[in-house]
Amino acid sequence: MHQFSRNGAQMPVQVHTIDSPTDGGYVLVFGQLGEKPLVRVHSRCLYGDALGSDDCDCGPELALSMNKIQAEGAGVLVYLEQEGRGAGLIWKAIGYQTSEMLQIDTFDSYEHLGLNPDTRRYELVAKSLLNLGLHQVRLLTNNPDKVRALTDAGIAVEVLPLAIQLHTERGRRYLDAKVRRRKHMIPGDFAPWAPLPAASTEVADPQVAQDRPRWWQRSRFGRRR
Repeated sequence: MHQFSRNGAQMPVQVHTIDSPTDGGYVLVFGQLGEKPLVRVHSRCLYGDALGSDDCDCGPELALSMNKIQAEGAGVLVYLEQEGRGAGLIWKAIGYQTSEMLQIDTFDSYEHLGLNPDTRRYELVAKSLLNLGLHQVRLLTNNPDKVRALTDAGIAVEVLPLAIQLHTERGRRYLDAKVRRRKHMIPGDFAPWAPLPAASTEVADPQVAQDRPRWWQRSRFGRRR
């Protein structure tokens, strides 16, 4: 354990590894975890995380998640080596180029290139969290695949969506594609069924609740009585 400093404040951090050639990475445990800690499961994105791309929500999601963890003084960041939704940086760049040439989204461009649009898996993440003794978490995510992997492993998940706005046309198209193609929960204009971050854990309108995807209804955030 050592001290991690960010924005003028410090937190103790422990680093663990997830060993896998395709879905490996690191589990960073910040502070003293409570019964239901904040957890962010994040796939590496060089363009967004390190280079600050305006067309990608990865960097803002990571920063917002770390802000929340730091404000609480504890939490878990699972950082996975899954660049380009598992395709790697080179294929990701080729996918961007193909998208621009053909005026299609990156999911279509991957399929055009003969690639699976998203090969990432999160079962090892769930196993790592269980190994830490975590059986219920507040998951900072808009991705139903991450919620599903944890709930399928027996972890109780409360979904805390991340409201991210991208101000470029390409970025807005990318968020829209995430909703259409992968059923992501993007709070805002792109997904009217998604709650605002401060919304109640109850779904007031029965029709809205019925329209929510099953993974949402199973999560504690979207639980109906």
